[in-house]
Amino acid sequence: MFRLVADTLALTEAQKRLKGVSQVAVDCEAAGFHRYSDRLCLVQVCTGSEVFLFDPLALDPAPVLAPLLGNPEVKVVMHGADYDLKLLERDLGVRVRGLFDTQVAALLLGKPAVGLAALVEAHLGVLLPKEHQRADWAQRPLPAHMLAYAARDTLHLLPLADRLEAELRAVDRWSWAQEEFRILEATRWESERSDPLTRIKGARDLEPRQATALRAALAWRDRLAREWDRAPFRVVQNAVLLAVVLERPGTPAALAAVPGFPPSLAKSHGEELLEILRGVDNLPPHALVPYPRSHPEGGGRPTPEEQALEERLREFRTVRAASLGLDRGVLLSNQLITRIARARPDNLEDLARVPGMRQWQVEVLGEGILAVLRESQPPGGS
Repeated sequence: MFRLVADTLALTEAQKRLKGVSQVAVDCEAAGFHRYSDRLCLVQVCTGSEVFLFDPLALDPAPVLAPLLGNPEVKVVMHGADYDLKLLERDLGVRVRGLFDTQVAALLLGKPAVGLAALVEAHLGVLLPKEHQRADWAQRPLPAHMLAYAARDTLHLLPLADRLEAELRAVDRWSWAQEEFRILEATRWESERSDPLTRIKGARDLEPRQATALRAALAWRDRLAREWDRAPFRVVQNAVLLAVVLERPGTPAALAAVPGFPPSLAKSHGEELLEILRGVDNLPPHALVPYPRSHPEGGGRPTPEEQALEERLREFRTVRAASLGLDRGVLLSNQLITRIARARPDNLEDLARVPGMRQWQVEVLGEGILAVLRESQPPGGS
């Protein structure tokens, strides 16, 4: 059913058997749900008749995968490829060309459910197992049942892609998908530089000292997670750390009483966390860092006119999305609407230059967007 590629002999054999193939299905497994690092742990490649499971923790598969997946003449079918493309580029230096993303295709067709299992069941009548979705793929050796599960993930991607491509062509949206695929191929890994507080629900309402304390608590957790090679949320969850900052327990015992805080962690490292938080209490006001306040692109707050224009553009988008059977965000994101309202393009060429605007969106929505802009032109405006 599958071939495990975990030594040089198996790698050489895989290279021979993959030579000259015209299409492959690809999936990746990473360790981020269990381990501190979300390193790439397995790369599954299916030709339709064979599945190869490349183990990047045992050897470097890039000499085989880079020329195969980087060949634009080879159709590479993936599902929800964005994150896997980043992992392949970051960990192996492998960049994909010839991409076909079945999730993107389903979105452009207005499918009600775009998960792989839902699409495979709807189009191929096959039920995919889900029992290992959150398995620890960094463990070695990988049990046979996990390897078989990983192989099954790719078995149905090629026939699914054929069905979706036929549907896209039938409704004249194949060019849309091709444009999205080519843009997605340019995906690259970027180190996370955003403020960690922006990823925590409820942090927006914190006072500056509380926000600074939460950052310090997150840094404490991150250090422990790195030392223990454990996913940070498995040390203690975001919401629990937020509760600690708001409740401010004074002792490890009180810390352990905070719902969700592991008693063993409170006993072993609780005093260290409390000391860090007490240090934040003693910081002068100028050393405090509040929650970041962002504004729409272009700087500053939108004017009332821009807000009104965005609302009219959203109304136009809602009507067009319904007529096309598409999700509104797929047709035109709120971020793009903000950019258009700021740029106020005068013609289709200028509209196409708005960052993030696709050519297919210009073709489908361009005249309507320009009409909304003209109707919203202030008296005496050019």
